[in-house]
Amino acid sequence: MIKTLYPIFQHWSEKGSVYLLSDTHFADSDCKLMDPDWISPEEQVSIINGLVKKNDTFICLGDVGSREFAAQIKAGHKVLILGNHDRKKDYKDIFDEIYDGPLFIAEKILLSHEPVSGLPWCLNIHGHDHSGIEDYADGCEHLNLAANVCGYTPVSLGKLIKDGILAGIDSIHRITINKATARKDKDWKYTSAKL
Repeated sequence: MIKTLYPIFQHWSEKGSVYLLSDTHFADSDCKLMDPDWISPEEQVSIINGLVKKNDTFICLGDVGSREFAAQIKAGHKVLILGNHDRKKDYKDIFDEIYDGPLFIAEKILLSHEPVSGLPWCLNIHGHDHSGIEDYADGCEHLNLAANVCGYTPVSLGKLIKDGILAGIDSIHRITINKATARKDKDWKYTSAKL
């Protein structure tokens, strides 16, 4: 059980692990334009099923591609954050949960399809960016899991957390307290200087 998750999402980890991947683009002919080394959907499904088992939760962060291949993923529970190429009605019978936009699943974890900026108090796990260049100068921590960027391999959310990916991220509460303290110190110095 991943206790870091908000209670409403803890069921994802009750029976097994939680795996994340984005932009599988199964059978999408444009994939080779994004990355000439893009692998086949059969290879992608094989990689996914080599890690994700029947008791696990598989979360796709959007741009699924062919329903046929998405249905072959053997996870016991499947979650989809819709991407810019997805239509909810196309995947209703394949995914157990479908979300229309960014989703906070824990105090410091935001799942989304596109990168979200301006949130220095969270880790944004996303896809959409196929370049693999992490240059988001916005104060927010990012983890890009577009399939071609992460070797088409789903990433274990529990392992990320255990390995300390959240350790360097201050909570929104700490940031607010630090700002208030800095303001108070500044006001105190200004008042003291006037006396």
